This record gives sequence, C-alpha cells and structure tokens, in this order.
Amino acid sequence: MSTDFDHIVIGAGISGLGAAHFSARRGLSTLVLEASDRIGGCINSQTFPALGGFWTEAGGHTCFNSYGNLLSILDDLGLTTQVQPKLRVGYRLWKDGRRRFILSAIHPFEALGSLPRLVKEPKEGRSVRDYYSAVLGRRNYRDLLQHAFQAVICQPADDYPAEALFRRKPRRKDVIKAFTFADGLSAIPNALVAQGTFEVRTGQRIEQIATEGEGFKVRLQDGTAIRSAHLTLAVPPDVAAMLIPAVFARARALVAGIGMAEIETLVLVFRQDALNLPPLAGLIAVEDAFYSAVSRDFLPDAQYRGFAFHFRPGVLDPESQVRCACQALGVTPDRIAAQSRVHNRLPALRQGHFRLVEQLDAALAGTRLALTGNWFLGVSMEDALTRSHSEHVRLFGART
Repeated sequence: MSTDFDHIVIGAGISGLGAAHFSARRGLSTLVLEASDRIGGCINSQTFPALGGFWTEAGGHTCFNSYGNLLSILDDLGLTTQVQPKLRVGYRLWKDGRRRFILSAIHPFEALGSLPRLVKEPKEGRSVRDYYSAVLGRRNYRDLLQHAFQAVICQPADDYPAEALFRRKPRRKDVIKAFTFADGLSAIPNALVAQGTFEVRTGQRIEQIATEGEGFKVRLQDGTAIRSAHLTLAVPPDVAAMLIPAVFARARALVAGIGMAEIETLVLVFRQDALNLPPLAGLIAVEDAFYSAVSRDFLPDAQYRGFAFHFRPGVLDPESQVRCACQALGVTPDRIAAQSRVHNRLPALRQGHFRLVEQLDAALAGTRLALTGNWFLGVSMEDALTRSHSEHVRLFGART
C-alpha cells in the first residue's frame, strides 16, 4: 500500500506529542494532526505579554523526578538541565468563606488507628472513597481527603478508581523532586515540536478514518486524504469513539463507555502589592463552586502573582466566578491586572476501569491502531506518556 507517512498521530497533547517523538526517534515519518489552533492539550501555560510575559499554569501544574518517560524525553530535548525547582509552599482549605489550615480538618487518632491498614488493604478494583476511608478513616475522608482528591482530578472523587491515584514510580536522584521551567510547562510541548523531527498541523478537522489494506486513510473535512501505515489516536475517549474506524467495533463500544468531566478554569493575575496574602500553593475548596485554586507562588515573580481557579461546570456565570475567586483571595475584582478563561476536560474514570482497559487492549492486539491519553492509567503527564510508550512498543517493537 502506498502511504504518505509511516505513522499518523491524532492529537497534539502530551500523549500525542510523546507518541510522535517516540516514533520519529526511530526514523519513522510521522505526522501529528491537531483540531485546535494550539499544541499541548492539558499543558497550558497562560502567558500575558502585556505583563512582561508573566505566566500561570491553567492546566497541568507539576512535574516530578518520578516521571521516567517524561524525563527521558527531556533528556532527548536537552531540557533536563533547565528545570526550575518549585518552592515549598503549602495548601490551605477554603471552607465556609474562610481560609483554614489543612491540619484543622485532620482527625489524628482516627488516622493513627487506621494506618496499619495502609500496607494491608489492596487498592485493586476499589473506589477512592472505599479505599481511603479504610486506610485513613471515614471522618478524615469526609472532612479532608474527599476534597483534596477532588482538587487533584477536578471532579467528584468518590467513585474514581483508587489505583489511578498516586501510582508509585521510581525517582531519579539527579533531578529535582518537583520542578517546572522558567517559561512554564508549555516549554515541553513547544520543545517537542521545535525539534522538527515530526510534522505538526493544527486546525485540522477530521471527517472520517477508515482502514485501507493494513493501514489507514484519514479524510479531513476539506476533502484532503492522508494515508499511513500506523495510526495513534491521542484524543479524549468521546472523540476517540467517533474516530475509531468502523471495523474496530468492539474497541469503539468499550471507549464509548468512558465519561468526561468538564472544568471551567479562570486565571487571575494581580500585582504583588494588591494582595495581602502569604505565599501558598493553592486552595482546596470544601463544598464550594470551585474544586481548587492553584497559584504560581512556587516560582515567585517580582511584580505579579497568578492563580488558576478550577470551577465546577455550570454553577456560576463568569462574573460570579470572578467575585467568588476574589473573595477566596481577599481582594476586590478591580485589583485584577489580567485574566483569561480556559475550558478543560479530564476523563471521568470509574470503578472497573482497568478491567475495561484490559478488554480494550485485547481488542487492539495485533492491529496497527494505538490508543493513548490520560484516560488509561491516570491523569498525570507521566501516566499519559507511559501509555504512549507502551503503545509505541506494541506497534513498532522495543528498541534494541
């Protein structure tokens, strides 16, 4: 079969760019197609040129030295030596209109009594509520952990798979434990594309994907047809369910059962002197309109401070969101120096998810179609890249 590319990747988030990087490093001609006008997906450093280029993360917030696949990519890009340490600043609870210390919600004796179960209780097949109520106590889960986990995944956490949170990974001791970059985490997707080893086309709307011989034909809405020997879909599950070729009916049906959580993110920037607020990592909201607020205080700027508020969808209108965020920060809206809005989406995983992934992998076995994203192992960048790498090995074999 005549093909235009050895490998086409649909989606230019970190999963798709990682998949493209892995194949391009093997000398395979690789094309990335992205529907939006930007790359990076959930990695989104909102930059404000009018404020001297000050930025605040509106999506992914942190990288760790346990992110082995990410670090191997940073090594390839020469970025490992450019990591910036994150200052250790703490979170606060936002409850009943007040900022409170995390310790105020902990029941220490209950936690101590439950701790022995931490090494005995299995995570497999259990929900976050079931597992963490058992190992740290029901009251600790109700008053703190439930809200902390919601803040991490920006959606209700009770029925989320416990296995998908805090997966243990080996750490690289030559790298800072928690890090970012001088220009934010968007430095990673930007560097992946800038190396020029694979082609990226943004603003690409796909009409249909069909099999053609052993490969694939991708038809765009403008009528263009592009052929490839291998295909990777690095898109959210609802999009994947629409794009998976009809011959993969079993895979389509399985993917269609995975939900998505919508998040309305408001980014606010203030001058340093506008806030009477000590440095903090962010706020964990308890029964409020937002799940969490994450600050940029981990990498201080001389003039500005930035915050990303992750709101529950449809609860507040834009003006009310601004008032709510300003109340939590103890400032009036007229002191805002800049703001932006981002619509984020994350997978809404539920109990039984990993059994579904096993069934999906069985349906894909022996084919040239790969599926990746932050909806397989968990929502972190490393979880996404771990899936991209394992799918790469399945398609192209392990490198020798």
